[in-house]
Amino acid sequence: MSDALVLHRLQFAFTIVYHYLFPQLTMGLALLIVVMKALGLRPGGEPWNDAARFWIRIFGLAFAMGVVTGIPMEFQFGTNWARFSRIAGNVIGHTLAMEGLFAFFLESSFLGLLVFGERRLSPRGHFLAAVALFVGSWLSGYFIVTTNAFMQHPVGHAVGKDGVLRLVSFRAFLWNPWAVAQYAHTMAAAVTTGAFVVAALGAFYTLRNEHGEAAARFLRIGVTSGLAASVLVAFPTGDLQGKLVARHQPVSLAAMEGRFESGPRAELVLIGQPNLQARRLDNPIVIPWALSFLAYGTFHADVKGLDAFPQTVWPDNVELLYYAFHVMAGLGTLMIGVMALAAALAWGGRLARSRWMLWILLFSFPAPYIANTMGWMSAELGRQPWLVYGVLRTVDGTSPAVPAGTALFTLIGFCGLYFLLTVLFLFLVQQEIVRGPEPRAPRPTDGAGRVHA
Repeated sequence: MSDALVLHRLQFAFTIVYHYLFPQLTMGLALLIVVMKALGLRPGGEPWNDAARFWIRIFGLAFAMGVVTGIPMEFQFGTNWARFSRIAGNVIGHTLAMEGLFAFFLESSFLGLLVFGERRLSPRGHFLAAVALFVGSWLSGYFIVTTNAFMQHPVGHAVGKDGVLRLVSFRAFLWNPWAVAQYAHTMAAAVTTGAFVVAALGAFYTLRNEHGEAAARFLRIGVTSGLAASVLVAFPTGDLQGKLVARHQPVSLAAMEGRFESGPRAELVLIGQPNLQARRLDNPIVIPWALSFLAYGTFHADVKGLDAFPQTVWPDNVELLYYAFHVMAGLGTLMIGVMALAAALAWGGRLARSRWMLWILLFSFPAPYIANTMGWMSAELGRQPWLVYGVLRTVDGTSPAVPAGTALFTLIGFCGLYFLLTVLFLFLVQQEIVRGPEPRAPRPTDGAGRVHA
């Protein structure tokens, strides 16, 4: 790869990894806020409304950061990936435009109602605003995932004589089987992130003996939803995603598993070090026959290794792909264990008294962020050397007019800007945590007892 291509990829990787720290939280919190608002509609449910109000403020901060860091993503399609935009823009432009015009404005409009309109809306109206926010947030996620799914498994298109892709079936493009599976997996992972963050803050308040009633609710909803979501990430959504990779990107599966030789009854690798020079996995610990079953549903299935493919179509960083995939899978398993143990203690009424478990919950909240990042790295590294799998190579999608020095200059600029944004975001979140959940102030009345809006 040329130096310019490396820097174009590095800049996009850095900006999108940073950006996705915020949407995964907002998409996860969107569902949990709906649940809190629904519980708040019940008699005596006002404490749940107080909890929702707090997380709506956190949602707003994360949403603002997502907007600020998401805008450069769109511009990079033109500045750094001009040939990709020219060739594939007629297809992926549809979902990118729909995300911006429909889902984003739906989400942002109803966020404003949630933050500033509670006094003017009835409790049921405020709940419906939370539902609309959830719909907008998750609809936005679907349009973005559909765009990425086309790059992983392109369907519904035709290649013109000029090499430009054209959409021939919007239905096939929008309901790409890869998109449906990837979306379910992505949303379950987002809820896992939101749940771990909510549970961690509940543990923090409990350890400090602050906001006791709110902390108990944070722990209850965080642990319950976290256990359900982390299980769904693994099965069935992760299982389905893995089977699609095996069917449509077998060379990626081989690299993820560090599998250099083809054959039946393939073992699942738990740990080991890929050795590309010797074409083997050093010091492996494996589960016999398990990969054949997970990938194809039978223990005797033949699973292709890297030896079955020309090296020109191998992912260009097998080692990084292998480790990213295994870190993701390992953390996913650990997160299920953590939430299962916390749920068992909660159901027995002992979680709030188990300080050791509260400390584990508190320090576990980075785990879903790391796992999500490693998961997206697995998807994107596994797709290489293609931008659109089997159609357009990454080397053919860049902007040839943008030299390496310019790409490095903007990358350094993004690093500095995002550092400042991080400091600002953490300061504002810290302020909200110190403030904590608060009961809603009563509406002001005049001397006759009439309520003013």
